[in-house]
Amino acid sequence: MPSARRHRARMPAFERRVLLGGWLVALPALIGIAVLLLIGIPDRVLCWSLAIAVMVATALIARWQHRRVVYPLYTLAGLLEALREGDYSMRGVRGGVLGDAIYDVNALADRLQQERLQFEDSSRLLGKTLAALDSAVLVFDHDVRLRLLNPAAQRLLAGDRSTLIGRQASELALDALLAAPDARVIKHTFPGRSGRFDIRHAPLRNEGRSGQLLVINDVGRVLREEERQAWQRLLRVLGHEVNNSLASIHSLAGTLATLIEREPLADDWREDSRSGLQVIGNRAESLARFLAGYSRLAALPPPQKREFDLAALVQTVARLEQRTDVQVDAGAPLHVQADPDQLEQALINLLRNAVEASSMTGGRVVTRWRAEGERVLIEILDDGPGLPGSDNLFVPFFTTKPGGSGIGLALVRQIAEAHEGGVSLSARSDAPGVMAQLWLPL
Repeated sequence: MPSARRHRARMPAFERRVLLGGWLVALPALIGIAVLLLIGIPDRVLCWSLAIAVMVATALIARWQHRRVVYPLYTLAGLLEALREGDYSMRGVRGGVLGDAIYDVNALADRLQQERLQFEDSSRLLGKTLAALDSAVLVFDHDVRLRLLNPAAQRLLAGDRSTLIGRQASELALDALLAAPDARVIKHTFPGRSGRFDIRHAPLRNEGRSGQLLVINDVGRVLREEERQAWQRLLRVLGHEVNNSLASIHSLAGTLATLIEREPLADDWREDSRSGLQVIGNRAESLARFLAGYSRLAALPPPQKREFDLAALVQTVARLEQRTDVQVDAGAPLHVQADPDQLEQALINLLRNAVEASSMTGGRVVTRWRAEGERVLIEILDDGPGLPGSDNLFVPFFTTKPGGSGIGLALVRQIAEAHEGGVSLSARSDAPGVMAQLWLPL
C-alpha cells in the first residue's frame, strides 16, 4: 500500500496524461452521440459519414495516445537495458512525462558509475599492493585450484603465471601447508627457494562458494638481513679497535727509530731493533689480513651483471684448485646474466670447503650444473665426513675450522641473494659427504 501511494505521488503528470488521452479517444464517439441526440436520426448518407468521421477521429487520437504512452516507456527501457549491460554513460532528459522515473534512473546510473570507478581504483590499488609485497599471496577456490597469486608467489614457485593458475594445491605441493595449523614457522623447500617460512592461511568466500587464502613469509631472509646489519655495526666497532692497535704499533715504530738514532748506540740495539720490527711487521700483516677478510663481507658491491658462458667459468674455477683434481661433469651449454667475478668468488669458497672436506677421507670432488625451470643450479659434491652438527654454518664469523674466519659461506650466501638466488648445504643421499647447491635465475 505505501509503495502504491509513493508510485502515484512520483508520476502524477504521466498518469494525468494517460487519463486525459483515454477521454480524448472516446471524445469522437461522444460527439457523434451528442449530434444524433440534437438533430435526430439523419438520412443514411449522413449517418455513414458521421460514423466514418467518428472512426477516423478515434483512430487518429488512439494513435496519438499510443505514441504518448509507449515512447517514454521505450526510452526508460533503453536506459535500463544500458544499465544492465554495464553502460553507465547514458542519461535520460529530465522534465518529460516520466520525469521522476528518469531522475531516479539517472541517479542510479551516476551511483553505479561511481561504484565502478571505485571498484577499478580499488582493484588497481590491490594489484599494486600485492605486487609490492615480499610475502607470497595465493588464493584457492572451492576446488582447491589456484586462482590468484602475486609476483612473490611466482618467484617462490619458480613458474609462469599461465602455468600456475588453475592447478590444484596438491600439484603445487601446497596441500600440506593448507591443511597445517595456521600461523606457524616451518623449514620448507620450494622450487624457487628454501629456508624458514611463516605460514598463514584463512578461509574465503566468493559468490557463495568457499575458498582459501595462503600467505607465505620468508622469515629466514629477513632475519639474515637484520643479522647482516648487526654485523656491519660490529665491524665498524672492530675497525675502531684495530685502528687503536695500529696506533700502538706506530708508537712502537717511533720508539725503535729513536733507539737507532741514539748516540752512542746500545750494545744490543741491533737485536732490539730486529725483534721490534719483526713484531711490528707480523702484527701489521695479521691486522691487514683481519681487516681485509672481515670488511669484504660488509662492503660487497652490487653485482655488475653481464652475459657469460657458465661452463667456462666453472672449468676455470676448477683449474684454480691445485690440491686435488676437481672432476667437472659438463652439462648443457648455458649463458647466464650475473656478475662473473662475484660468482667466481662464491664458487671458489664452496670448492675450497669441498676440497678440504675430501682431503680428510681421500675422496674426490665433483662439480656440475644444469638448467632447472627458470633457474640454473650449480652443484659441488665432496666425499668428506659430512655436515657439521650446527645450524649456524651461514652465520657470519661462525666457523668449525681451527683458524677459520667464518665469512666464506656467509659471503657465498650474500652473493647468491644479491643475484636473486640462493645457496644450501645438504648431506648427499648417494654417498657420504656434502652437496653444496647454488642457484641463480636464468
